[in-house]
Amino acid sequence: MGNITSWPSPAKINLFLHINGRRQDGYHELQSIFVLFDKGDTLDITPRDDNAITITPDLGFPAESNIVFKATRILKEYTGREFGADIHINKNIPMGGGLGGGSSNAATALVALNLIFKLGLDEDTLATLGRKLGADVPVFVRGRSAFAEGVGEILTPVNIEEKYYLIATPTDTSVSTAEIFNHPELPRNTPKLCPADVCFENTRNDCEKLVKKYYPKVAKTLSWLLQYAPSRMTGTGASCFACFEDEKAALAAFENIPNDMRGFVAKAVNVSPLKEAADSYSRSNQKL
Repeated sequence: MGNITSWPSPAKINLFLHINGRRQDGYHELQSIFVLFDKGDTLDITPRDDNAITITPDLGFPAESNIVFKATRILKEYTGREFGADIHINKNIPMGGGLGGGSSNAATALVALNLIFKLGLDEDTLATLGRKLGADVPVFVRGRSAFAEGVGEILTPVNIEEKYYLIATPTDTSVSTAEIFNHPELPRNTPKLCPADVCFENTRNDCEKLVKKYYPKVAKTLSWLLQYAPSRMTGTGASCFACFEDEKAALAAFENIPNDMRGFVAKAVNVSPLKEAADSYSRSNQKL
């Protein structure tokens, strides 16, 4: 057995989400800004002496269905290498909320296992492998807040204002991304913006109106947040966010969160804690 290491798996929001059209393959052309946070889940990874992969906790479904397990399998298949690890996911990001929890966990597994087992894959390769697991995985692999185009795979790093956000999620509410993106009422003709023209005031979330209509708890969450600061839904929901200039104001609002919501306050970052951890790990091992 090897030494246990702990790896950040940050949350994200979509600062906006414009749907520009639907392609012949069924996927949607979109534009968005992924904002990464300084908080999220963590993955504790302990190398094994055999080739087994264990994932805990089970999160209510078999390990083989877990995106982290799929990430380990894709690494093994691509590199032809065998390795084993016990991976424990300390879950803080709400599942199914549009905060990228599963995608972030997969990215952390790809980045960390590549370093721990010295697989030698570069960032571009890891991002390409991550794309096979989910559209949001590459932005977490690259570890920078970014302007996204295409189906979310064309990423351009951006310098965002590192403000504080209160993220609130209604309890017992999960929104199906597939349901929303296939709904006939979803807008699909928003004109494309140049990255330089993007600001909060001239953007929106094209999924928000539809989700609010069919998920009243999301509408309630957004209404509560709007009392305090500019607010919006992230992704296809159910999580929503409010943006504050300072942490004190965000925490003050968080103290009033209703009993039927859960949430947290986090700082937006241009460089993710995963990227910082990976760079630190690489530097430490170069000295050995």
